[in-house]
Amino acid sequence: MIIIHASFHVNPAKQDEFLTEVQPLIAASRKESGNVSYILYKDTENDHIYTMVEVWKDAQAIAIHNQSSHFTEFVGKANEFLTAPLDVKSFDGQPVTL
Repeated sequence: MIIIHASFHVNPAKQDEFLTEVQPLIAASRKESGNVSYILYKDTENDHIYTMVEVWKDAQAIAIHNQSSHFTEFVGKANEFLTAPLDVKSFDGQPVTL
């Protein structure tokens, strides 16, 4: 599994527009065959910071996602809403037995 954290620093004046524009991305991404989960979280300490936590089956699933129209359309608009560059971190997630 691959886990991605994408942090958005959203302009307060554009927060409602950001939340409207991101919904089709979330809905379509969740329907992709290689997606395990795709959830947008709001930071509880910083009112205008959001983190998209994505879990994918493998790198091929991410490659397909990154070429999808819903992803490329949102990425093309994303800078309109942000006050800082998008911060993306990827992690190799392996099951752990406790």
